[in-house]
Amino acid sequence: MNIIVVGCGKVGLTLARQLRREDHAITIIDVDKDRLEAAVGAMDIQGVLGNGTSHRVLVEAGVEQADLLIAVTDHDEQNMLACLIAKKAAGCQVIARVRNPSYYEDIDFIKGELGLSMVINPEWAAAQDIYRLLQIPSALDVDTFDRSQVNMLRFQIQPESPLDGKNMMAVNSMLGGRMLVCIREREGQIVIPRGSTELRAGDKISVIIPRVEIAAVLHRLKLRQVPIHSVMVAGGGSTTEYLTGLLQRSGVQVKILESNMDRCQVLAERLPKAQVIHGDSTDRQILQEEGLPNAEAFVCATGIDEENIMLALYAARVSGAKVITKISRIDFEEVVEDLNLGSVVYPKNITAENIVRFVRALGNASGNNVETLYQLLDGRVEAMEFVVQPSAAAVTGIKLQELGLKKDLLVCCINRRGKIITPTGQDTLEIGDIVVIVTTAKGIRDLGDIVR
Repeated sequence: MNIIVVGCGKVGLTLARQLRREDHAITIIDVDKDRLEAAVGAMDIQGVLGNGTSHRVLVEAGVEQADLLIAVTDHDEQNMLACLIAKKAAGCQVIARVRNPSYYEDIDFIKGELGLSMVINPEWAAAQDIYRLLQIPSALDVDTFDRSQVNMLRFQIQPESPLDGKNMMAVNSMLGGRMLVCIREREGQIVIPRGSTELRAGDKISVIIPRVEIAAVLHRLKLRQVPIHSVMVAGGGSTTEYLTGLLQRSGVQVKILESNMDRCQVLAERLPKAQVIHGDSTDRQILQEEGLPNAEAFVCATGIDEENIMLALYAARVSGAKVITKISRIDFEEVVEDLNLGSVVYPKNITAENIVRFVRALGNASGNNVETLYQLLDGRVEAMEFVVQPSAAAVTGIKLQELGLKKDLLVCCINRRGKIITPTGQDTLEIGDIVVIVTTAKGIRDLGDIVR
């Protein structure tokens, strides 16, 4: 597929890199020559110097032959205009990054009028991710599969955990099939578990749990379930504004620390129920005065990754708060993973997941498209949700143990007309089922790709 990416910032680079891994032909447009040359030199892609709102530049980039244009500059208006011109000039699919909360209130109207295939907003997506994490404080990550009505939770096994020293068969027996462990991480190694796979303290695991069972399972595993009633947030950007709106609708009190007075005034006007404090969130005295040592939750969401990392480390040392760290630019995820930063949210990765899912659907003629896609652990694992269509007859009605599934692939959940099944080798896939799979295998674009 021929894809044009307008904008060579952190989101544009992440998208270009991920889509290139999917074997698409990528052309990137940017006005910054040095940044463009660095991107072209680092990846096997084409680069065009210029403004993506120029028809001439778009034609030079090959818009007339493009299947998709994604506009992700730092300016919403430029993104929308680039998409409008591309749509009129070539009729290709278009995706725009729109992150201003004022625009986002009318996003359905804007999307319809401009003919946008998708609108992406990394800040809104990050706020939703943080909100889910605050609802389940014991989890390091929370991913949702709305069609299947299950969540994937990631947490670390503690020494007192009943999971310590048990294999998968014992875990399934203990929990009565209400939870399925689908990923085990140990010393940088990732395993898709089998029945004999053993767990021990220190392992990080990802589990699939039906939403109605989450409270019971967490109680059985002795994991924290105390709800969070108040949140302190460092940084008053768009992510914080979106997050505060979500939290306040749930009755959670929010205190925001922001160093820019003008931004404080904007937040105070838009979020009159929030407590907005003008001050430097990296000042320890201010953090102490505003109650960090006794905070229930602390979100590090300034615009500087290094500040967020230092704040998270400090908060973990002086408080028992649930700590969440937003990281926008730093690419050393394996290094960040080893730090005590609590839950880490990467807005650019959330955006890339949504666009990769959309691109896979565009190129899939069979109709068994990925409904939901999460790329986990620096892209080494994918979790996907499918609806089983009639065109997937080759994988239906056959016991999973006889289906010849690919190595390192696990069918984690089957939702059959509202009944959630934790699959065993004796279960089958049927037309109309909603299925969640987790795999380290590459190239799963269609449900038929799960077999060897």
